[in-house]
Amino acid sequence: MFLCELTAALAPLGIVLTKKQQQQFDTFAAMLVEKNKVMNLTAITEPKEIAVKHMADSLSCYEPVWFPENASLLDLGTGAGFPGVPLAILRPDLEITFFDSLQKRLRFVAEVTTALGLERVHFLHGRAEEEAHRTEYREAFDIVTTRAVARLNILSEWALPYVRCGGAFIALKGARYEEELAEAAKALTVLGGAAAVVRAVSLYGISDKRAVFYIRKEKESPKKYPRKPKMANKNPL
Repeated sequence: MFLCELTAALAPLGIVLTKKQQQQFDTFAAMLVEKNKVMNLTAITEPKEIAVKHMADSLSCYEPVWFPENASLLDLGTGAGFPGVPLAILRPDLEITFFDSLQKRLRFVAEVTTALGLERVHFLHGRAEEEAHRTEYREAFDIVTTRAVARLNILSEWALPYVRCGGAFIALKGARYEEELAEAAKALTVLGGAAAVVRAVSLYGISDKRAVFYIRKEKESPKKYPRKPKMANKNPL
C-alpha cells in the first residue's frame, strides 16, 4: 500500500526508485509510525499521507544541478529526518549532517539511518544561532536544507552562515511562499545570498500551493549573524 502510494507520488517529480530504495523508504515509514506511538514525531500517520506529505514533499527539492556529487549537506531542523533521510536514500553519496535542537529526535534519525545502512551521516545537537559561530560549522557546507522551520527572513539568518560561498541554501515552503520571499529580500542580500530561484511545486493529490527556494551563497555572511533569537525576532532583517 505505502510503496504504491509512494511510486504514484514521486512520478510527477520524475523520480524512479530502485528496489533497494523502495525497501529503505518502506522501512523508514514503518519506523516513523512505530516510534510515533511513544514519541510525538508527526501528526501524519496514514500511508498515503506519509508518502505524499513527507517523502514526496521532501524530495520535491531535488534538482540534480543543486546537489553536486559527494556534496556536504546540513539538514537544519531535521525533526523526524525530513528532508534529510529521503535525500540520503535517493543520493547515498551525499554527506549529510542532521541538525536538531532535540536530542531525542536525533536519536530516532540515527536509529533510522543505521537500519537503512546509510553510512555518510553525522548528527549535530544544538541551536542554529549558536553553532553557526563555531569555526568547524561556519560556512562549512555545500548545501543547507530546511523544511517548515520559520519564515524565510528569520530562517535565512539561521541557515546562510552555514553555507560556503558558491554553495546553496534550499528552503521548502508552503502556500505563503510569495509573501515570504518578498519579505526576505533584504535578509538575503545582507547575509550574502543571491536572489532566490523559485520552483513551484504541486504534490500528488494536493491542491495547495507550495514552492522550493534555491539561494546561491555569493559572499560571506557578516560575522555578527546569526543573532540571538530575541534580537532577530524583535529586529528582523
